[in-house]
Amino acid sequence: MIGGSRVRLNTWQQTAVAVGSAVGALLDPRRADLIAALGETTGKPAFERVLERMRQSTEGRAVLLERPRVISANVGHAWDLPPNTFGAAYARFMGSRNFSPDDRPPVRFMETDELAYVAMRAREVHDFWHTLFDLPTNLIGESALKVIEFEQMYLPMCMLSVIGGTARFNPKQRNLFYQHYLPWAIRAGMQCTDLMCVYYERHFDEDLEELRRKLGIFPAPAAP
Repeated sequence: MIGGSRVRLNTWQQTAVAVGSAVGALLDPRRADLIAALGETTGKPAFERVLERMRQSTEGRAVLLERPRVISANVGHAWDLPPNTFGAAYARFMGSRNFSPDDRPPVRFMETDELAYVAMRAREVHDFWHTLFDLPTNLIGESALKVIEFEQMYLPMCMLSVIGGTARFNPKQRNLFYQHYLPWAIRAGMQCTDLMCVYYERHFDEDLEELRRKLGIFPAPAAP
């Protein structure tokens, strides 16, 4: 499965992996492998709905047909694009944080290759969404993006991540999130297009602000 190997689980095993991953992720939110396992073991119905929506979309069908991967070999040209483009903005986002698109954990618990690809695609476009919504990668920014991801895909893991993230806020962060970022994230997730049906790599050379308008995205406002 998409960079790894398929692991078939019965119902009890799936429940055990989901519960163990949820507990582990709450204790250590940096464990991307546990967050990924939680998303896969609890998200099959959500991924099936996303798959059906992609089949109904022109760009979504193209993504499913060509199965592009967000890896260095495929997106490295973004670093050479003009500074006003979406691709260049993505390259700045990744480079300023020393992030690599190759660091995503493989999909292991999906039953079909097609669902595995949808799950991996959702994982790999995460940083595209950070760029488009202009969200930082701190705890507040990640929690706000998880709200948008939940509205877009209805993955239980996204809501659990928000709960786990906000539980770690200090009082100042909690006040900022609930009064500023959460209302914006709810509106942003509802007003934008179906983000899983976008073939982002085909838009790398487009002006960032123009692409945002096309997708109905308004970036996160500056914190007061």
